[in-house]
Amino acid sequence: MKPHLFGWAALGVCLAVVHTVAAAAEPLPVFVSIAPQKFFVQQIGKELVAVHVMVAPGASPHAYEPRPRQMTELSKTKLYFAIGVTFEKAWLKRIAATNPGMQVVHTDHGIQKISMPAHHHQDDEPDQHDKTADHHHQDNHSHDHDHHNEQGLDPHIWLSPPLVKLQARTILEALKAADPDHRSDYEDNYHQFISEVDRLDHEMRAIFAGTAGLPFMVFHPAWGYFADAYGLKQVAIEMEGKDPKPAQLQALIEQARAEGIRVIFVQPQFSSKSAELVAREIDGQVAFADPLAEDWAANLRGVAEKFRAALK
Repeated sequence: MKPHLFGWAALGVCLAVVHTVAAAAEPLPVFVSIAPQKFFVQQIGKELVAVHVMVAPGASPHAYEPRPRQMTELSKTKLYFAIGVTFEKAWLKRIAATNPGMQVVHTDHGIQKISMPAHHHQDDEPDQHDKTADHHHQDNHSHDHDHHNEQGLDPHIWLSPPLVKLQARTILEALKAADPDHRSDYEDNYHQFISEVDRLDHEMRAIFAGTAGLPFMVFHPAWGYFADAYGLKQVAIEMEGKDPKPAQLQALIEQARAEGIRVIFVQPQFSSKSAELVAREIDGQVAFADPLAEDWAANLRGVAEKFRAALK
């Protein structure tokens, strides 16, 4: 072979190798419903995944509608990690229809959910969307999709480190199935993440040692699983998705006074009007605790410190 021909042949081989490596390095495109899930998937997938979040920062997953650009991106997605938040009930089937080749993974599968709290003085007819709220600790159905149609159950399972470990296992299995060439990488990342979750859980238990049964008041009842995990009592101002009526609000004020509650926690996605009213009446204050922050571990540590300070 002539030298110049050999040079061109070698260049062609090099370009082919570069193209193959670049193609192999292309991250797996996945979607999640909320920002904390992005944290979980990235901890397990690292650079092997490209994670898109459906519910935009600052938006509420209770009434979110996907953007046209997101629907376009979904057509190229391999996996969608659902978690059971409200907007999925209206949109998940339509999301799946945009990409028949996309697998929808229910990360809340196998987790027994608790009911959203209803006010203990309530004597009104329950809303149509919350008729099963009285079935506390209702069992999930065996099929993946069945329990996503149950109403009145608390979707905030990402706020309990022990439950996050269950979600992480589901995420791991889905990533391995979708990208078997990197099974060992996902396994290694998963075990590292679980160790970090265990460490966080240990920190939480140390923070709340000796506070069993102590109440904290929130506007939106997002922290029920967190409270269950660490022996606390969540007292919610919002009842069944609505602001409390005057009599209910007065009962909450009296409860806060009787139990020594001085801090009302609200999340940025909701109005703080009712919380501010209660805080004024008990000579307390309003503090923010965001259950949808993307940096899940740092956020939980920060919220735990706020809760601990409020419980003193």
